[in-house]
Amino acid sequence: MNTIKRITVLFALTANGLLTSVSGQSPSSIGQVLQMIEANNKELQANGQLAVSRKLEAKAENNLPDPSVSYTHQYGNKEGLGIQGELEVTQAFDFPTLYAQRSKLAKTKAATLDRQQAGLRQHILLNAKELCLELILLNKQKELLLQRLENVGKLAELYAVRLANGDANILETNKIDLELLNVKTEVRRNAAAIVQKQQELEALNGGESLPAAGLAYDPGEELPPFEAIRGEAFALDPSLLALKSEEATARQALSVNKSQWLPGLSLGYRLNTATNGERFNGFIAGVSIPLFSNRHHVRKAKAEIIYSGLKYENASTGLEKELFQLYHQAASLKESMAEYSRLLKNQENLSLLYKALNAGEISMIEYFVEVTSLYDSLDNYMQLENDYQKAFARLLKFRL
Repeated sequence: MNTIKRITVLFALTANGLLTSVSGQSPSSIGQVLQMIEANNKELQANGQLAVSRKLEAKAENNLPDPSVSYTHQYGNKEGLGIQGELEVTQAFDFPTLYAQRSKLAKTKAATLDRQQAGLRQHILLNAKELCLELILLNKQKELLLQRLENVGKLAELYAVRLANGDANILETNKIDLELLNVKTEVRRNAAAIVQKQQELEALNGGESLPAAGLAYDPGEELPPFEAIRGEAFALDPSLLALKSEEATARQALSVNKSQWLPGLSLGYRLNTATNGERFNGFIAGVSIPLFSNRHHVRKAKAEIIYSGLKYENASTGLEKELFQLYHQAASLKESMAEYSRLLKNQENLSLLYKALNAGEISMIEYFVEVTSLYDSLDNYMQLENDYQKAFARLLKFRL
């Protein structure tokens, strides 16, 4: 009976301790982990270099064409004609206003690339944060499983002695041994899952190790009103802003294509030489009329504006629905957490069960089933808490 009492007291401390750690959370280091991943993530670095390349490409589209230099050397057979040569240097350029339009287009493309990079950053950091949250849950479950393993192990030892003394039957002993095996299996699965999540985090960190052992949930923050979250999301969400920037780029591209109907110009210098000492030189001026090269470009640009606008509208509708679903999911999870917390904190089933067991009113199997039910309730509470943290992180992902 002394062993049973020690097991009951230990379990009561376990339940109260887990609930206390939930209500009084310690400072979290998730932010530090995210900072390391942002600095070391290879995909983010590669996309950043790609963005630099595409920005330079957009600027290069506004460069002047290369100057043209040609020299013609002519031989004459007639006496006195001698040798003649012709040097020609020309520079072509577009109508001056077109360069200003292309410069604006390059800036809008750069803004789009920056926002797309911010969207990728948000996606990677949200993925990393969810992995951190899963690790926190797994570590909490590990603590609970190890305590369950200790308790069931002591019960198994006690009933092995009782069975030898004839105070217990084989059915009770087999039940406890089977539960002990089940808990050992869950401990192994938990350990494997922790290693897997740590490896996934390290992959996001460019293959470098992360100090993820002491992670804890962020301090509790009240769920803001839905309208406040919606307004903030539409103002800050990088994916939505990138689509808005794409629409601005398409409009600027239309202005560029309209300006391309203006004629192109060329200026140059020509020098003719001859052996008899005569020389002729002068300037060259030319005009290129875009009768064929700009066909269908304006219509194409208008179609891209419509396409970009529809993409933005579709993304806006999708974002609002996603926010609405996540908000109500988070509110529902928080309500369920509060109900579990109140019930488990006021739980006196363990002491009542122990008294009933001492009085012979219930068997050890009945006692054991009730204890297992309470462990399952604690595990459900931790899962609810983790689901709430994930929903809250997705709801406010634009703050990452």
